[in-house]
Amino acid sequence: MAKISGYHAHVYFDADSVEKAHQLCQSASDLFGVQMGRVHQRNVGPHPMWSCQLGCSPDQFANVLPWLALNRDELIVFAHPETGDHLADHRDHGIWLGTGLDLDLSIFG
Repeated sequence: MAKISGYHAHVYFDADSVEKAHQLCQSASDLFGVQMGRVHQRNVGPHPMWSCQLGCSPDQFANVLPWLALNRDELIVFAHPETGDHLADHRDHGIWLGTGLDLDLSIFG
């Protein structure tokens, strides 16, 4: 079994929900001590919408994911483990809160 070194949770948003997403990510960072990435107002990597990444340890993720499920306020969240196999992490091991979207997996070669 692959070892999980951490998790990423990507909060998706658009021009109408950018402030809501920023507040959600900042609250998660403040409450759980997770690392908040930039609020990208463009598609980045395999992500089909604008997004902000939250970096979590496995222990943090156990608390952050349920909190996001209850507090995402209709935002879509995609979470995945970090095992070193980026394709499998995104394609096979992802967790969606809200509507699942198609990722651009071609970047993983």
